[in-house]
Amino acid sequence: MRVLLLGGTGEARALAARLHPDIEVISSLAGRVPDPALPVGPVRIGGFGGIDGLRKWLRDERIDAVVDATHPFAATITANAASACRQLGLPYLVLARPAWEPGDAIVVASDTEAAEVIVRHGFSRVFLTTGRSGVKAFADADAWFLIRAVTAPDGDLLPRRHQLVLSRGPYRYEGEYTLLREHRIDALVTKNSGGQMTRAKLDAAAALDIPVVMVERPPLPAGVATVATVDEAAEWVANAG
Repeated sequence: MRVLLLGGTGEARALAARLHPDIEVISSLAGRVPDPALPVGPVRIGGFGGIDGLRKWLRDERIDAVVDATHPFAATITANAASACRQLGLPYLVLARPAWEPGDAIVVASDTEAAEVIVRHGFSRVFLTTGRSGVKAFADADAWFLIRAVTAPDGDLLPRRHQLVLSRGPYRYEGEYTLLREHRIDALVTKNSGGQMTRAKLDAAAALDIPVVMVERPPLPAGVATVATVDEAAEWVANAG
C-alpha cells in the first residue's frame, strides 16, 4: 500500500512515524518554509501543479490512498486533493485538529475583515499571528503591530509601524504572557488553527483581558471523510488497505 500524506504539521509528522515502516508513506510539503521539520520516510517538497498535476502524480506513483494533514487554512491543496481523489476513486481523509472554542473572541471570516475590526475598534498595539500570508491585509491599518511568523513576509506588504519576530512554536503560557504585557498589546489577531502548539497566546490574552480577533476556518469540501486525531487516521489507513 502506498499512501500520500499531505503534511507540514505536527500531526502529519506523528502519523508518518506511526505508519512507518509498515506502510509506504510519501510525505508532501509545500516548500514555503525554509528548513522545515521533516517526517520520517520519503519526502517530496513543492506543489503539484493544480488538480491536473496532482491527479497525474497520484496515478503515475500508483498511490492507493491520500491523507490530508495540512494546516486547517491550507484550503487550496485540500480542495485540489479532494477533487483529484474523487476523480480517481481514491480513498481520501482529512485529519483536522479540533478548532478552538472562540469564547468571547470577535470571529471574522477573513484577514481583511480582521483588519477592518482593528481599525473600527481603534486598537493601537496589535499582536498579529496570522502568518506571513495574512500580513498584507493590515498594511494600511493605523496601528503598531508585533508580527510573529515562521518566515519573513515580503517587506512591501508589512504595516508601516511594526516589529517582526521570526519563530516557530510550540509556545508556553509564561512566555506568551510576558510578550503581551511587555509590548503593551491591546488586541490579538489569530487564525483558528486549533491544537496546543499555539494555544498559550489565547490563555495569556484571557488572563490579561486582551480582546481576541479570530479568523474562522475555511469550510472543508463537501462530503470528505474527517478525523480529529492521529490514532483515528492511523486506523483509517489500516482499514483503507
